[in-house]
Amino acid sequence: MKYRNITTAKFISRRNRFVALVEINGRTETVHVKNTGRCKELLLPNSDVILDKSDNPNRKTQYDLIAVYKTNLGWVNIDSQAPNQVVKEWLENSPAPFQGMELIRPEYTFGKSRVDFYLECPGRKILMEVKGCTLEIDGIGYFPDAPTERGVKHLRELKSAAENGYECYIAFVIAMPDVRQVLPNMITHPEFGRALAEATAAGVKVLYMICNVKPDSLSVTECIEA
Repeated sequence: MKYRNITTAKFISRRNRFVALVEINGRTETVHVKNTGRCKELLLPNSDVILDKSDNPNRKTQYDLIAVYKTNLGWVNIDSQAPNQVVKEWLENSPAPFQGMELIRPEYTFGKSRVDFYLECPGRKILMEVKGCTLEIDGIGYFPDAPTERGVKHLRELKSAAENGYECYIAFVIAMPDVRQVLPNMITHPEFGRALAEATAAGVKVLYMICNVKPDSLSVTECIEA
């Protein structure tokens, strides 16, 4: 995926989950943060950030904060809408392990949840949930960076689906460079870690989506099965 109208700025502070202050060419601007996670290790005062300017003149904020530069790592894309989009673009090329794909259906209703993707390959019915990973510690990714009851619910739905014959995946989109593994963040949300362990024991497979991260784009370059 590619952003059409980006601007570089300096991060000042975050007012709440949705709004931050940045400096653009010497002036202070209020911007929308496209990530409700904590991002505390990323959104530090004076950090370089990337903004995407909206083409909607009626918005309260002109810009979306989509990426931040982390020292000794590089650009980290924090746009929470990007992981699903880049996975869809990747899937449309019918890559391994989904060669011969006949159907891609986003936002598929299953049980009491919506799963990010329902796929069909010859003789296979597949459910995939996508999670974006932006938290890095010592070269390893961790998810989540804030408690996610919704994420736990999704894992339980995948576990149930796997027990009923579906081929199920949870795909971690690693939206930062030089990270090739994601572990559950047992300190922040141990329940997610337990749900992930139960899901994988039931047959849910874990994928690590390695990405090429640039200030104006994000794309999946490699898929690794855990």
